[in-house]
Amino acid sequence: MSSKVTIRPLSTGVPGLDDLLGGGLPEFSFNLIVGTPGSGKTTLAHQIMFSLAAPDCPALFFTVLGEPTLKMLRYQQQFSFFDQSKINQSIRYVNLASDLLEGNFDRVMARIAAELKEYDPSLVFVDSYRSLVQSVHSETRNESDLQRFVQHLGMEMSSWQATSFLIGEYQGDADESSPVFTVADGILRLTQNTHRNSMVRKMQVAKIRGQAQKPGLHTFRITDAGVHVFPRAIVQMPLQEMTGASKGRISMGVPGLDEMLGGGLPAGYSLLVAGPSGSGKTILATAFLAEGVRCGEPGVIAAFEKSPNQLLNNSLHKMASAGQVGVIDTRALDLSIDETLHDIIRMIDRMQAKRIVIDSLSGFELALAPEFSEDFQGSLYRMVAELTSKGVTILMTSELDCYSDLYFTQKGSAFLADAILVQRYVEIDGQYRRVFAIVKIRGSDHCKDIRLFEITDQGMVIGDSLPGYDGIMTGYPTRKCLPSGERA
Repeated sequence: MSSKVTIRPLSTGVPGLDDLLGGGLPEFSFNLIVGTPGSGKTTLAHQIMFSLAAPDCPALFFTVLGEPTLKMLRYQQQFSFFDQSKINQSIRYVNLASDLLEGNFDRVMARIAAELKEYDPSLVFVDSYRSLVQSVHSETRNESDLQRFVQHLGMEMSSWQATSFLIGEYQGDADESSPVFTVADGILRLTQNTHRNSMVRKMQVAKIRGQAQKPGLHTFRITDAGVHVFPRAIVQMPLQEMTGASKGRISMGVPGLDEMLGGGLPAGYSLLVAGPSGSGKTILATAFLAEGVRCGEPGVIAAFEKSPNQLLNNSLHKMASAGQVGVIDTRALDLSIDETLHDIIRMIDRMQAKRIVIDSLSGFELALAPEFSEDFQGSLYRMVAELTSKGVTILMTSELDCYSDLYFTQKGSAFLADAILVQRYVEIDGQYRRVFAIVKIRGSDHCKDIRLFEITDQGMVIGDSLPGYDGIMTGYPTRKCLPSGERA
C-alpha cells in the first residue's frame, strides 16, 4: 500500500504571491526567478529570504558577477522587510566573483558544494546566472563549458535538500530552450513595460510543479515594504444566476425612486448612473450611501475623478468621519484594475460594506495605465463581476459630454450594468431643466416615464413626468455623439 507524499508549502511573505502559486512555494523545490533588468528579481528574492530565514531555516545567498554584496545590501536594507539581525546569523552571503574570474567553472561548483556542506542551509539563492553568460563572452571562455555548468548547477540545486532559487535576466525563447528551465520546479517571470508616462510591472507563474497556480499576467508594485502582487481577478460564472426578486431589493434613499425601480434596486446589482456634468450623479450616489447607513449597511466610495476633499459633501463627510463610509482615493495615473480591485475588496471586507460607489467610470479609465485602458471593457467586466459575486450592490457614475443622444458610456460598457438610470438636460420655457429616466433593470419591470427632478438642500426631488417629450433638446448647438464617444 502506497501513501501519497505530502509537500509542505512555504509562505513567501510576499503579499499576493502565495495566491498566485496555489498556496506557497513547495518545500525543497528548485525555482527560477527571471526577468528584465530592473524588474525586481533581486528584491523579490530578498523578500522571500528574509521572510523564511530563521535559526532553524538558515539561508545562503551566492552572488556571482552581479552587484557587489555590500552595494546590494545597501539598497535592500531600505525595504521594511530587511532585518539586520538576521545577517550572519540566519542569512549568509558568499561572493563567487573571484572564484569565477580566477578559475574555471568546476572551481565555482566546488566552492558552492563546500559552502553547502559547511552551512547546511534550508534556503539557497544564486544571483545571477546571466552574469555567467556575459563572463563567457568577455573572457572568451568555451560556451559549451558554460552550458554544462548551468545544467550541472540546475541539476545540483534540484537535488539539494533545500528550497533553492536561481536568479537571472530573462532573454526570451533562447533561455526557455535551456535545460535549466526543464529541471526547474517553479519559474517566476517578471516584466516591466512602459506605456507613455506609465510603467506597469507584471508577474507570471510560468511553471510550478504539483499544484495549480493562477494563470496569466498579474500586476505587482515595488513599494517601501517590498513587492506586492495583485492577483488578476478570474471570473467564475455561477451555475444559476439569482434573480432580482429572489435576492431582495434595497432602497435608493430618494423618495419616489424606489417605486419607479419596481420596489427598489435588486440587491447585488450594478447600477449605472449616466449624465453630463452637474446633472446630479454624485447627489444620487450620496443618497444611495446614506440610505445604506440608515439601514445598517456600511458603504465604500472609490473616487477616480475628484479628490476626497472635493468629493465629500457635508453628508458624505459626516458618514466618512463616523466610519460608516470608507473612501478610497485612486487618482494616480498608472493604476491597474487588479490593484484597484484589491484595495476596494480589502476595504469592503474590513467594513463589511454592502454598497459601493464608483465615481466615475470616465475618471477610472483616465486613471488607468494605458495598458489597461486599451482593454477597458474586459477589465471593468472582471471588476464588476468580482464585486457583485461578493453580494455588494454597485452604483457607477458615467460622465458624458453628450446632452441629447441616448448613450451611456464613452467605451460602450453599458452592457455590464444590470440597471441603467440616465440623466439629461432639456430646455423648457427658456430654462435648462434636469430630467431622468430608468432605461433598464434586468429581470424586473420598471417605470418608463421621463421625469423632471430638482437638486435642493434636501437632495434629489423627483417631479412630474414630461409628457410629449421627443428626446431632442432644442436651442442647443447641433452635435452628433457617436457610440465611441467621438464627435462628428
